[in-house]
Amino acid sequence: MAGRVMRITAGQVVAEGRLSESRTATVIWNALPIDARAQTWGDEIYFDIGIGADAESPQEVVAMGDLAYWPPGQAFCIFFGRTPASRGDEIRAASGVTVVGRVTGDATVFKRVRSGTAIRLERASEGGAKR
Repeated sequence: MAGRVMRITAGQVVAEGRLSESRTATVIWNALPIDARAQTWGDEIYFDIGIGADAESPQEVVAMGDLAYWPPGQAFCIFFGRTPASRGDEIRAASGVTVVGRVTGDATVFKRVRSGTAIRLERASEGGAKR
């Protein structure tokens, strides 16, 4: 499966993510590239992407490296650890999010990103997919 690979650049941090085939992921993919300013909430980065989409199988507890869409804030989210809402070792969103993909490498690199950092989501170059 070829998949939809995107590059996430936040300051000096560059990572790749793979978007799912969900309806929400398709809307995001079609809107790329997206430029914004990162906001942080514990070990989560989120930012308004100006896309309105309804929740699609929303969940509050997510996995390390999940990429998600948060409908109330029209925000793209990158989860790389505990948030203020987490209980124990879980990774918990503020409220239900639609998981749209995953970071393909080590998601903890995003710990170096601070609020206000410029962030860009773009399609990775053809053949840029890595295992």
